[in-house]
Amino acid sequence: MVRAAEEDQIVNSGLGDENASNDDCKNSSDLDMIKEKFAKLLLGEDMSGGGKGVSSALALSNAITNLAASVFGEQSRLEPMPPERQTRWRKEMDWLLSVTDHIVEFVPSKQNTNGVSMDVMVTRQRSDLRMNIPALRKLDAMLIECLDNFKGDHEFTYASKNDNEAKSMRKREEDKWWLPTPKVPPDGLSEATRKWLQFQKESVHQVLKAALAINAQILMEMEVPESYTETLPKNGRASLGDHIYKSITVDHFEPDQFLSSMDLTTDHKIVDLKNRIEASVVIWKRKMSAKDGRSGWGSGVSLEKREQFEDRAETILLILKQRYPGIPQSTLEISKIEHNRDVGHAILESYSRILESLAHKVLSRIEDVQHADVLTQNPSSQSLKRNSLKDSFNIEASGKLPDLK
Repeated sequence: MVRAAEEDQIVNSGLGDENASNDDCKNSSDLDMIKEKFAKLLLGEDMSGGGKGVSSALALSNAITNLAASVFGEQSRLEPMPPERQTRWRKEMDWLLSVTDHIVEFVPSKQNTNGVSMDVMVTRQRSDLRMNIPALRKLDAMLIECLDNFKGDHEFTYASKNDNEAKSMRKREEDKWWLPTPKVPPDGLSEATRKWLQFQKESVHQVLKAALAINAQILMEMEVPESYTETLPKNGRASLGDHIYKSITVDHFEPDQFLSSMDLTTDHKIVDLKNRIEASVVIWKRKMSAKDGRSGWGSGVSLEKREQFEDRAETILLILKQRYPGIPQSTLEISKIEHNRDVGHAILESYSRILESLAHKVLSRIEDVQHADVLTQNPSSQSLKRNSLKDSFNIEASGKLPDLK
């Protein structure tokens, strides 16, 4: 008995040494990865060390964007993320977000010393980061949880590449031929599954709206680069064109009526309209800040009229951003991100942007399943709208994005 106990102790001791060795290897591997990642950030992605790298803000923004692309790029189905990818996402995002713990501001704090109360300046995390980082982390967790909800067997599946029946089915978005085709039972989904699927869709929809709101706010706070303004014409009419300018400057303006008169059939046309309107807003703001009429940005249009045109243009931009969340970034947004030097803004913008993109991707995959279900009930029905979610976004009279709460 004593000999057996001694043998067990030796075996367990060996296993303990092996586990400890594995933990040491894992920690060493993580440490090497952290060193490599932050070395690239410090070098500004210029591995030659010649000082030609990008700013720290852009390097962090690119790191978050590239990480999301490598982790979520293959998420073409409604299914949980593989555990190893999920672990990598959380671990590396924690490393990148740790930078925000050291971005601080000075605030007064009451301190009592020897019975004397005085205000002492102390540091705390910057207010925009303190508010938005926890919110973004929560949105992140909600999206991962939504994908986890699709674990196990469901009434819908995905067709294989050699499935002739699936090839004959009309996709909701015909241009995205590489996406797998969802298949539902011949008589469609059960009522319980339809309700559950709709609930998942509405939950992700709330995440999308919150991510949109944060991203829009951060982009608004970023400064407009001089290199962008130098490329603009001297007046809003030249940027918009006669037709769009007249439509925005009419006496009685209706945003929905304006958008219905525009050709928004492709992403390229939507981005082109967005570029024109954003340029006009920048021009009008420059004109309003011009100190005298001799400035190159001066104009004969009254200040009140210009403010009114700017409000109308910004309302249109908000509607476009909400109705078409999957469109590429505009020229102004790209320019702001490239020239931004605020590390906190760079992290918030990139994190909210990738969550917005992932939420939109998950919503599209849910709509694909709903579309397949509609076709089983009525095969002659038309395809769903390009963005069926656009009608569910409520635009407030003030033109503001929905509150994060």
